[in-house]
Amino acid sequence: MTTEQTAASINPWQVAQQQFDLAAGRLSLDPGLRRVLREPRRELTVHFPVKMDDGSVQVFTGYRVQHNVGRGPAKGGIRYHQDVTLDEVKALAMWMTWKCAVVAIPYGGGKGGVIVDPKKLSLKELEALTRRFTTEIEVLIGPERDIPAPDVNTNAQVMAWMMDTYSMHQGYTVPGVVTGKPISLGGSEGRTEATARGAVYCIVEAADHLGIDLGRSRVAVQGFGNAGSIAASLIRDEGSSVVAVSDSTGGIHRPTGLDVDRVIAWKKEHGTVQGFPGSTDVTNADVLEVDCDILIPAALENQITARNAGSIKARVIAEAANGPTTPDADEILHERGVFLIPDILCNAGGVTVSYFEWVQDLNRDHWSETIVNAKLKEIMVRAFDETYRIARQEEVNMRMAAYLLAVQRVADATSMRGLYP
Repeated sequence: MTTEQTAASINPWQVAQQQFDLAAGRLSLDPGLRRVLREPRRELTVHFPVKMDDGSVQVFTGYRVQHNVGRGPAKGGIRYHQDVTLDEVKALAMWMTWKCAVVAIPYGGGKGGVIVDPKKLSLKELEALTRRFTTEIEVLIGPERDIPAPDVNTNAQVMAWMMDTYSMHQGYTVPGVVTGKPISLGGSEGRTEATARGAVYCIVEAADHLGIDLGRSRVAVQGFGNAGSIAASLIRDEGSSVVAVSDSTGGIHRPTGLDVDRVIAWKKEHGTVQGFPGSTDVTNADVLEVDCDILIPAALENQITARNAGSIKARVIAEAANGPTTPDADEILHERGVFLIPDILCNAGGVTVSYFEWVQDLNRDHWSETIVNAKLKEIMVRAFDETYRIARQEEVNMRMAAYLLAVQRVADATSMRGLYP
């Protein structure tokens, strides 16, 4: 069974609930509070028509889920992917709740998705789909209610269409309804690099605590989209050697190191990293198991499972993707002494700079990239240190420590607000 087949057979919502249950049990949460936090607050499913270029009408299915809004408006991306499911979106929404709590920004968790392969759509069809989907979920979204952002196969242009659609219905421009927008429409400096930059800040902190010399470290990156390619560039800038990368088509490996800039240019020209001169073509699964010091999973969920966790050679795993490791794999990696920086901490740079963008929009302000990156570093380093301290005190792995921190914060806010009516 391939990594992709294994991932598809694992229900991400069950994984998310299992992770929560472990933390809730350790925190001895009140049973009623536990039941509240275990389920999403709202789930919206929409079926909407789009007129295609050939004149036909296709009906697409989309979702928007709000897991928890106890600490502030729901926050979370919109993904366009042919394998999107409601359970996946629910899991991602729950992870967003914990992610926002770990870095202590005043948001709850949300997520959205449309079942579509956007690579098969024209630009006109993509715009039509985006505008109609925005209209369908408008009953939930708003700058004080639920703020979408880019995710898998969505970008600044998609956010611009969403913002324009919402604004047209309001009768005035509302830049704060989405984040990840183009700079010219109220986007933030540093937003494109934020997820990767936050992950690398965490890696630098981990290396410092573990006594790892990044200047002599070998790194493998699974997933060479926005987060993966930028993380590869940033970790190279720290002096590390990137020895393997992969995208949806497969991977490449060169034990002596890859020229990251040339690989990015090759992918842009050929649509794949495979075939890059001087490297060996490998599978996505192989990239996870290459001989390296640091592994950065930056693709989709459930890539590291009980089937391959024992074969991973990296000393540090930094989860730039959401949910790349299953609970069973977590146990195996922990027993083997692998230091794992969990997704809800490691990739929280994206939502943190989304928060900065939202604040700038509400205040009609604009910060320099220097200010954005300095604020991001302060928040990521603080969150890493808080999580690491809990891991040491409670003698648990970093994921459990991050969950203990996050779930406690959300539970405290929920308890303080009480039940209405």
